[in-house]
Amino acid sequence: MSDTTERVKCLIVGSGPAGYTAAIYAARADLKPIMYTGMEPGGQLTTTTEVDNFPGYPEGIDGPTMMVQLQQQAERFGTEVRIGMVTAVDFSKEVGGIHKVTVDNTTQIEAETVIISTGATAKYLGLPSEQKLRGGGVSACAVCDGFFYKGQDVAIVGAGDTAAEEATYLANICTNVTMLVRKDHMRASKAMQHRVNNTANIKVMYNTEVDEVLGDQVVEGLRMVNNQTGEKEEIEITGLFIAIGHKPNTDIFKGQLDMDDTGYLITEGKSTKTNIPGVFASGDVQDKEYRQAVTAAGTGCMAALDAERYLATIGTNNEASA
Repeated sequence: MSDTTERVKCLIVGSGPAGYTAAIYAARADLKPIMYTGMEPGGQLTTTTEVDNFPGYPEGIDGPTMMVQLQQQAERFGTEVRIGMVTAVDFSKEVGGIHKVTVDNTTQIEAETVIISTGATAKYLGLPSEQKLRGGGVSACAVCDGFFYKGQDVAIVGAGDTAAEEATYLANICTNVTMLVRKDHMRASKAMQHRVNNTANIKVMYNTEVDEVLGDQVVEGLRMVNNQTGEKEEIEITGLFIAIGHKPNTDIFKGQLDMDDTGYLITEGKSTKTNIPGVFASGDVQDKEYRQAVTAAGTGCMAALDAERYLATIGTNNEASA
């Protein structure tokens, strides 16, 4: 454990679009933000080959390049970006309290404000062939990547509302959509099930799982297996979308920050305020509805503004009581 403790005005935990946008706004407000990137600097977009739906890029941009540019912009205004993983937190419940954060089990940070932008991790099936082709036709976001498969045949894995919604989204732009459901029924709401069943180019295959994703560099097909009969079948597809859920990266905040039953941080009203004064949450760590880079960036801006206003209030109160 480090013998010295560093004191900062604004600590940003996580480095995706939310974290970097928070850093840009916090730095411009002279909060001198320190950012710890986490184990995956740049977040989920570093595994995305093409980003075509973020404003300001008429020709599109690849995810890793976009994240590098966001980091450079944050650093240009004075953000200090550090490689490191927050491993423990001790948040003060008092207004104006100091929040204690441990990085890599050794470095001690005391922060007047903390912006949490740790994101959420998409759940995958775990098959070697699936992991090999992530970014080569395997995606966990139909809204993000579906456009690249316009007029093509694709498949989607999942049985909940998100899977049903993404299947119907894909059906509007793709020729055929094969939906793989592991059980003999869908978990989606009746309304979403009706929407899927009433869409002519969606084929739902129950009791069906992925046996292997076919292709060397890009997805070329899918081998499926019926988990009741063991029968296998191959189809030709160019895109495979995994819609079996996300896991918010909030384990270290359990017991201190309010969460919903799936682990997403709960924020106050339309703000980024958590239940702890001076601690704010932005991006996918508190958003299970939209999960887009542009919405994450928007809440990153909000978190920095909330932090700036919080510090201004605390400063005013301290001056008044002095």
